[in-house]
Amino acid sequence: MTKRLCDVETTGRLDDLLLSVVDETMRQVFREAGTEAIYNYIENKCHLKREEIAGKPEVFSAGLERLLDSAALVIEKLILKNLHSKLELKFEEKKGYEFSDYIKELSKGCGCQSMRACKVRLKTSAQKRR
Repeated sequence: MTKRLCDVETTGRLDDLLLSVVDETMRQVFREAGTEAIYNYIENKCHLKREEIAGKPEVFSAGLERLLDSAALVIEKLILKNLHSKLELKFEEKKGYEFSDYIKELSKGCGCQSMRACKVRLKTSAQKRR
């Protein structure tokens, strides 16, 4: 894990970034209606609101698995790849790791207790072009 996670250039919270990446990935795969149906299912059956995903990634993961069965792993992997890409990190699968383990590792890599406390350096598209 690099120190870059805590550098402050343009500051954003890691949990906000995770929610953004979850939204983006889900909408790419399931489109708008499908994504809303999944969020509704997870909120009603797992008692997890969309805004709480970063704080309870294990509940989000369990809800996806309950709804999508083995396809949940594919969606989680896409989310993780997209998240790592936004952080300019390489995603590497680790034996025995689950979705929530990767999320917790990103938080701890920054030295933060949780996603909520973590600040990340986000580059805007303008900054990337320089």
